[in-house]
Amino acid sequence: MPTSTLKETRLNIRCDLRSRKLLDRAATYSHVSVSEFVLSHALASAEQVVRENEAITLKPEDFQTFLAALDAPAEPNPALQRAFQRHAEQAR
Repeated sequence: MPTSTLKETRLNIRCDLRSRKLLDRAATYSHVSVSEFVLSHALASAEQVVRENEAITLKPEDFQTFLAALDAPAEPNPALQRAFQRHAEQAR
């Protein structure tokens, strides 16, 4: 038995007649309502966009370089030391 999710918000979309007819046809072929069709495809697209913008993918050799940099951090330069000092003074 399918589980139902509580739908708490509404999203209204305006489109031209051609777009609406296309969405109606696609939803009919998929055996779902237009709302379900649009929501499921919009969510899939949104997940992909978020994944592409929030995930970092490195080649194995680049990942090893990254790990090595974490294990041996550079010494703070004078500009960074001044920034730490300013922060410490302002945070008091």
